[in-house]
Amino acid sequence: MDLQDKEMTPGEILPVVIIGNGPSGICLSYMLSGYTPYLSPEAGHPNPLLHSKLSEQPHLSLLEQDLEYLCEGLEGRSSNPVAVLFDSLLLPDSDFGLDRVSPLEWRYEPSRAIPHLVLGKGPPGGAWHAMEGSMLTLSLANWMELPGLKLKDWMRDKRRNVRNDRATPAEIASYYQHYVSQMSLGQNFACGTTVTSVSREESGSTPCWRVVGLQRREAEVPGDPVPEEVPFSLLAHSVVLATGTHDIPARLGVEGEALPFVCHSFWELEAAISRGELDPSSDPVLVVGAGLTAADAVLAARHLNAPVYHAFRRSVTDPDLIFNQLPKLLYPEYHKVHQMMTQQQNHPTQNPRSDPPSPSYTGYLSFPRHRVVAFQPDRVCLLESDSGKRTAVRVSKALVLIGAHPNLSFLHDAGRSLGINPDEPISCRRNPVDVDPFTNRVLAADGPGLYAMGPLVGENFVRFLKGGALAIASDLSKGRSRRHEQMDQSERS
Repeated sequence: MDLQDKEMTPGEILPVVIIGNGPSGICLSYMLSGYTPYLSPEAGHPNPLLHSKLSEQPHLSLLEQDLEYLCEGLEGRSSNPVAVLFDSLLLPDSDFGLDRVSPLEWRYEPSRAIPHLVLGKGPPGGAWHAMEGSMLTLSLANWMELPGLKLKDWMRDKRRNVRNDRATPAEIASYYQHYVSQMSLGQNFACGTTVTSVSREESGSTPCWRVVGLQRREAEVPGDPVPEEVPFSLLAHSVVLATGTHDIPARLGVEGEALPFVCHSFWELEAAISRGELDPSSDPVLVVGAGLTAADAVLAARHLNAPVYHAFRRSVTDPDLIFNQLPKLLYPEYHKVHQMMTQQQNHPTQNPRSDPPSPSYTGYLSFPRHRVVAFQPDRVCLLESDSGKRTAVRVSKALVLIGAHPNLSFLHDAGRSLGINPDEPISCRRNPVDVDPFTNRVLAADGPGLYAMGPLVGENFVRFLKGGALAIASDLSKGRSRRHEQMDQSERS
């Protein structure tokens, strides 16, 4: 949608503006477009207590029910109670490897639709369009899908098989883009937009939020189209922050980190590979980090037989290390990286070109419980162990892959005051936005109507971020019903 072409009367206040068009924003748009979940009359839930609660008022949609009451007693792999509830309804007993039919049925009820606008920098799907296209996703394919369109059915129509019940990021990105089209949500999406400011507007009779930004579009000039950025300014009763967490790579903050051979994204490694800069004769690539992106970098370098140094702060046996939480059969490639991390650790006289204990790990050397002290212009990196012992290693490239921070530059002080700890920057893992657990309202907002969802509130998996969409859609729906009741009462009086 081109915002310049959107018919809006001066001073018009939109009910909802969603900032971010990844799976969080898409799922919320689906629910705000009139698609409403009910307990199916023929279905049951394997949790008898939850089924009993849902059966008390079967005529009410899930959006109208008391979510806090329904959440009582439920346990799951998320700290967000509504996320656990919605996940158990969409994917009953999925943690046990079962593929039960959801007891929910989705009814399209246009009268329930709440007008809204979804703003995103790229096409629908958000950061999934920027992810490397060949690696398998961490989650099972059905965990990645959104309500109303089975991912496996969509992939079957494309005559593709889902390997190990998992899909690639490129396939997931394509699915999300198709989902918006299939569900006729496109008229609510304005792509190519960058939000530059969100502020509380107290002037006038109705306080609201002002959303200001730029939209990329092609200028209407003879010959080749010329891209340009056109400013826009919108008013909204409610704003939903759904920006995700892939915007700003985290940095170590050490000397020499800005040197040209130090990279902070997987895509920079891909670019170096495509330019032919890495091969078996190269100096080792230093990978810093112990997450899945770091593991992907190790796998990519080893695919070229390029030598690898791998430094990370945790012990290989740390239960919080992601590799210790993944089933070995389902994630064999990551299990292989963990084996390398465990079995091919640094010793003072060893380097990654020497013959390791296992021939299959030639060219790899791990540095558990080490931190980077400095990068030097001659491509030497100083590593320091927990015990204080320092090691100097010469590298061809260094990849610092230790996570990312959300870009909330459009908020005052980058939204710092909205976090659980207002003295620290917003971090999806360490300091998420503080929200009400049953409505996702931002507790420290400048005024009513500000919500946050997805990675911003600590939900980093698509499987659980859908709960935030339910919480917000429910709160907006109930607020709308209260306003209608108040209007009816005033008319009768």
